[in-house]
Amino acid sequence: MSETTEESGLGEESTTAEPFRRDWNVRRLVRGVAGIAGFLAVWWALAGTQPPYILPGPASVAETFVAELRSGAMLDALSQSVRHWAPGTLVGTVLGVALGVVMGWSTLADDAFTPVVRVLRPVPPIALIGFAIAWFGINHAGAAFIVAAGGFWINFYATYGGVENVSEELVEVARSLGVRSDLGLVRKVVLPAALPEILTGVRTGIGRCWMLVVAAELFGVPGIGQTIIRASNNLAVDVVIAYILVLSLMFLLVDSTFRSLQRRALAWQ
Repeated sequence: MSETTEESGLGEESTTAEPFRRDWNVRRLVRGVAGIAGFLAVWWALAGTQPPYILPGPASVAETFVAELRSGAMLDALSQSVRHWAPGTLVGTVLGVALGVVMGWSTLADDAFTPVVRVLRPVPPIALIGFAIAWFGINHAGAAFIVAAGGFWINFYATYGGVENVSEELVEVARSLGVRSDLGLVRKVVLPAALPEILTGVRTGIGRCWMLVVAAELFGVPGIGQTIIRASNNLAVDVVIAYILVLSLMFLLVDSTFRSLQRRALAWQ
């Protein structure tokens, strides 16, 4: 095959694949926009049958969103929530992944800690509010403790399962190539092989921790959750929905960023 023919063939591939990719993306975008439009239409129709303190319309919520944003109250509440969401998510992720690796790799650790794990796992994070107040006080550290407890178990089980499912043949090949120590096997074989499951757990945990922000602020720590609770008590449903939208938008931003990093980290697959 001549170089000209090869270049022509590559050119044909690029000209046929690219329009298909654009058509696929446009089709999904149109469907997404149609879904949002349908949701807003149903919301608007239902809101017309209810008083504003039961279900305000989309336009009323949009006005409230803009007013809260311009006043600075929304950004202040968001920054307060991030002050305990970020460290809580980080601590819960690191501890969950670390314990998952240890128990997934070591039979001794698995046997020793499994009973404790099974006793503690059913405890919901919100039940730990008393411990958060007693150990840390009514502050960001106490709220971060609640968030960390929620993210811990998701990361633990995702990592534990990932490490447990690493092929024994892969480990034996590494041993035959001279990797003898447990630390070396974990670092060079187990962690790379289990990385997809670990990152899936981290991503799920990030979303779970955002959901726990409201629960973590139940005992008086300032933030979006406390604002939602206060607005609910005052029947200010438009404010409630506006701050729920903030939580959703922040989750979409963080999740999209993490997905991009996840694709780069797993590009070797």
